[in-house]
Amino acid sequence: MRRPAGSDAVIRVAPEISDALRRRAPVVALETTLVAHGFPAGEGLEVGVASAQAVRDAGALPATVGVLDGALRVGLSDSELEQFTSDARKVGPRDLAAAVVQGAVGATTVGGTLAACRAAGIGFLGTGGIGGVHRGNRMDISADLGELARTEALVVSSGIKSLLDVPATMELLESLGIPVVGLGTDDLPLFYTAHGGPPLPARVESAGEAADPQFHAALDGGRDLAADDDVGDREPAAGFQHPEGLAQDGISVAGVGRPAGC
Repeated sequence: MRRPAGSDAVIRVAPEISDALRRRAPVVALETTLVAHGFPAGEGLEVGVASAQAVRDAGALPATVGVLDGALRVGLSDSELEQFTSDARKVGPRDLAAAVVQGAVGATTVGGTLAACRAAGIGFLGTGGIGGVHRGNRMDISADLGELARTEALVVSSGIKSLLDVPATMELLESLGIPVVGLGTDDLPLFYTAHGGPPLPARVESAGEAADPQFHAALDGGRDLAADDDVGDREPAAGFQHPEGLAQDGISVAGVGRPAGC
């Protein structure tokens, strides 16, 4: 957690985040890969700032996580997010120490952000989609899943990234003992769409029900709350194209057997 001889902390938690955690006030972690690599240049920063504001508007405190100034930072400001450009390193759990020691700007993935949550004691994380098993090579697995298995946190997402092998990822989540619960949906959202994935083993109707401590009392690790963006069953819009067909088309055009690095 700290460098030798009482030097600066390797993990620096913003004072307002530390205070909120001491008071057991609601804190939601946010990743920075979304800012640096998730959108075209310039748009990621807008999304990151808007995400933090949405958490505040909901009555919680956003704790945006990233590596900056030689430390794993928990609670970045909007101005600090400006440094997370497309040149930032993509940092998973494996990469955190190297990015800190080398003074790199490191944009944390879901897995990297969960590692910070585990160290800081944050129990909630909001993201777009989690990583998983890659198509064509089931040994190519996102570190998001391993970190989710060992971190006591509720990850709220729009499901598994639809470019991945979604059914295999659901099987692995089951093997790891990670519950996947639908918020207002019986089937898994597919990142870009609110429906269309495999059936979910459990469903809740409200955020309060999902966060009920008794719902998670028997768990040692994390859980994924797959949220319909409007919390309610809806029919697909006219002209809807299933993400699986689009993913297959993209893979064919790219001329590769499997996407990597998700």
